[in-house]
Amino acid sequence: MKMTREIFEDYKKKKKKGVSNFYGFDTFLDPGCPITLMGAFRDNIRYFLQECAEIEEYTVEGMPVWCTFLVHKKKGVVIPLYTIEENVKSSVRTYCDHCRCAGWSHHLVSKRKYHLIIPADSEWKKRLDDGVFDDQAHILHGLIHSNGYGHLISLNGIEGGSKFLCGREVMDLWDRICTNFRVRKITVEDVSKKHLMDLRLLYGVAYGHTWFGRWGYKFSHGSFGIMEHNYEKAIEMLSSIELDHVIDDFRATNRSNVMKQMIVCYRDLSNTPLITICDLLRFMLAVKSCISFKKEPHVAAPVVRSCSSRYLMRSAAPNKSEEKEKSVRYRKFSNVAASLDSRWPVRRLEYTAEVIVDALREKREENRFGSCGMSRQEARDAARLHIGDTGLIDYVLKSMNNVIVGGYVVRRAVNRVTRVLEYTIQELQNCDQPEQEKLPEPVQDYDANPGSDVYTDVLFLYNNLLLSFAESDVLSLAVRTVLDSKQFLKEWPFTDDPDDTMFRFICCVLPSSLGLEAVFTKGFLPGELVEVPLHSTIGDLKIAIESAMRDTYCIMDNLMVTDIAGMEQMGDNEVLFGIIESGSELWVRGLGLDLDSELRNEGGSDNWTVNCRCGARDDDGERMVACDICEIWQHTRCCGIEDSEAVPSLFVCEACSISLAPPRAQTSFEFGHYGSAAPVPLESHFGMDMIY
Repeated sequence: MKMTREIFEDYKKKKKKGVSNFYGFDTFLDPGCPITLMGAFRDNIRYFLQECAEIEEYTVEGMPVWCTFLVHKKKGVVIPLYTIEENVKSSVRTYCDHCRCAGWSHHLVSKRKYHLIIPADSEWKKRLDDGVFDDQAHILHGLIHSNGYGHLISLNGIEGGSKFLCGREVMDLWDRICTNFRVRKITVEDVSKKHLMDLRLLYGVAYGHTWFGRWGYKFSHGSFGIMEHNYEKAIEMLSSIELDHVIDDFRATNRSNVMKQMIVCYRDLSNTPLITICDLLRFMLAVKSCISFKKEPHVAAPVVRSCSSRYLMRSAAPNKSEEKEKSVRYRKFSNVAASLDSRWPVRRLEYTAEVIVDALREKREENRFGSCGMSRQEARDAARLHIGDTGLIDYVLKSMNNVIVGGYVVRRAVNRVTRVLEYTIQELQNCDQPEQEKLPEPVQDYDANPGSDVYTDVLFLYNNLLLSFAESDVLSLAVRTVLDSKQFLKEWPFTDDPDDTMFRFICCVLPSSLGLEAVFTKGFLPGELVEVPLHSTIGDLKIAIESAMRDTYCIMDNLMVTDIAGMEQMGDNEVLFGIIESGSELWVRGLGLDLDSELRNEGGSDNWTVNCRCGARDDDGERMVACDICEIWQHTRCCGIEDSEAVPSLFVCEACSISLAPPRAQTSFEFGHYGSAAPVPLESHFGMDMIY
């Protein structure tokens, strides 16, 4: 608590000096507090930084950093909220992996990204370093592109290691930020766990939505071709399981008495009838919340991770003594690559890692008596001499920390002198031997009395009813459907104030006039909010559209709007008032786009095609493999390759194998299925027309 008192004392001193970037945590960005924002996000964020933040004396990777202090008087702490403006053209993270996983790979690359970060408690008195974007321990990390589309990357409450802030408080703050800044859409990949339970399954069955559903986040898209109606049907089927049927179905198992006692126990406690598993879980979670509130005034929150982080999930933060005793673990990069959600083959990831290690080894040999580390940009430039795909290089660099490549261990750390994130290597024999990754230990047999510990009872139901037991294969597949649905989204619809003194329009680019046909193959681009005064002319509107598009997208620096759909016959001097209503959607044509730029789509400049047997036609963030003949990408799971298995060095899809060697009658195996994993069932299996 010493650090907390120091921060709070600093706040009191700065308040006396008249420093204005201190605001109440609970009311910050409530309507009109401290500012009212009415424009587009790209303008609102600038005004916020100008009025409510103070620029820091240092930069992160050359990017400016602003800080706003939030005072939590009940906890006696002052919390720093940092905003980092990332200029895409000068950044090593050119493309957005989160957009790719969210289905926005067709979006045009925005010129700027804004990172809003509340670091872990222990980092509040320290400067942000160059590894801040990859740090998974932040209490809050949100990323918003200058077009108003963004992602909630990380959220850690009490259970994620925070001593002062619970998840609901942080999520409330994030929702106020998004609402006040007038963002367009925000995604979150919900891979949060609590006590080894996937909350999207537990909360989905109990409430019909995820934990994030309390703030309006809804199903966006699922992995493995899962659509919204599949997800909703799966939730409906699981939620409607009747408890009396559960008792009957467990009658022939060794858990029959425990299951019956548990259901009877909570039925006796409840004032309302508990008919279905939805009723039971909802009541138990309500009881658990009451007990938790009495014991601890903070409600723990799930740990949220980014789109490639489902292998990085961690449970409650270890205490300091455990952290000191824990040694650094080194993993073989081949194993790391096999577990990554990557659109590149494992062998390409491994080759890229080898190229980077070779560059690090050459640097060390050249500088035997100086610094032998390489910054991210230096490593990237060295790898580009051999590899042209910058997206691939960035992806591998992001994954290289405490990994073994060949006979070397690659480490990533901030240089204490230069304060720059650097990569270094060390011979494996000079390091501790790598430890095997530990999987979560299986849940022990249930031996408590029902009702004595609600947490234990919920965990028992989760493991024995939802995961391990189902009265039909259809219900088992329904569970998997929910678990494979991770992408959720909240949209802030465009609203127009009829009493305002401004015209507001959503302006969209027509594909036919700008040579954007290839860009539009995966969906229409989002429109941009444009504002003009009521007395403006059509010519003024064209200039405002050009200004908004040029300010937002990399390829539109020289955009010239030639026409607005529906106004082609009108002159530029025509006044808008009386011609069109405020709040309308406008389609424009123009010239001057840089369609040859690498900074075109968030999905990168590579041309790749997804065509998987599960129905997926786009990258959904799951691990994939490309056929070495047709180069079409498919899920490894759908090809029968377990997540724990490495991808074969030579992979040929089923369609190509048939074309090369037509199958003989009564063949005993199906080419392309590796290991013991079963491929994803087709819709006709198990009567899946009920869900699909």
